[in-house]
Amino acid sequence: MPDAIELLKTRRSMKPREMTGPGPSPAELETILTIGARVPDHGKLAPWRFIVFEGEARSRAGDVIANVFAMKHPGAPASDIEIEKKRLTDAPLVIGLVSFTRPHPKVPAWEQELSAGASAMNLVTAATALGYGACWLTGWYVSDRDVLDGLGLKADEKLVGLIHIGTPTKPSEDRPRPALSEIVTRF
Repeated sequence: MPDAIELLKTRRSMKPREMTGPGPSPAELETILTIGARVPDHGKLAPWRFIVFEGEARSRAGDVIANVFAMKHPGAPASDIEIEKKRLTDAPLVIGLVSFTRPHPKVPAWEQELSAGASAMNLVTAATALGYGACWLTGWYVSDRDVLDGLGLKADEKLVGLIHIGTPTKPSEDRPRPALSEIVTRF
């Protein structure tokens, strides 16, 4: 297992198309989800939940996405619909991170949403620490109400994103990162 600081300094997203099986074991998945739930959460509201897509569930979710896409784009070529259908099938495991807010006198909605974002990052970091490739993705479908309904989200829930996790097929390439001199100021 890599040193925590080195892991955080070198973590990179892995494209789902550059992942394959195997995915995390049941015990590793439990570890990933446990770490995903261990984030700042003022008021102990747990304003997030997880949807696990494994095996055939990835294809069923893709069917939901493709059907909504086809309905909203009646002239779309079959090849475009097929792309939408395969959105969740590259990596062997996809975790949907659902966010919702609860009225609270001391914890504003934006803080609850940030907690969900922290959860997403913890899921990615935990998977990476276990040696898997991981990527937090969004797209048109994570904010489309018809897709959300088809995936079983409640009316007051949002999909923060989909965390794709699998075995890397090649080393992940780094991308340019901002120079600290450009993003840090001192007060």
